[in-house]
Amino acid sequence: MKNEKGFTLIGVVIAVAILGVIAAGFLGGLAGASRALFTADERTTANNLAESQMEDVKNRPYALSYTAAPIPSEYDGAGYSATIDVVSLEDGNIQKIIVTIEHHGREVIILEDYKVK
Repeated sequence: MKNEKGFTLIGVVIAVAILGVIAAGFLGGLAGASRALFTADERTTANNLAESQMEDVKNRPYALSYTAAPIPSEYDGAGYSATIDVVSLEDGNIQKIIVTIEHHGREVIILEDYKVK
């Protein structure tokens, strides 16, 4: 029995511990990458919606306030909402238009531009 070769219990425990550490690191990295992908998708969608809202405001006649255009149907039920604020500048001839996009009540992006009378 002296010449028998094989794994000892300690060797197996160490190997399992090393595999566990590697697996935990891999799963942690996977979770982080998934969160980053979700955040990037959310910001891209919000940016597209904000630009769409801004273009809609710029194509409307000059007014003291603007209501947000309806969110496109492909984002229906996704929890996005838009608000438009107006700040009048230069004797009312220039407006600062501020479009805010929220996702499930959390502000994602703010887009600012100007409109001239």
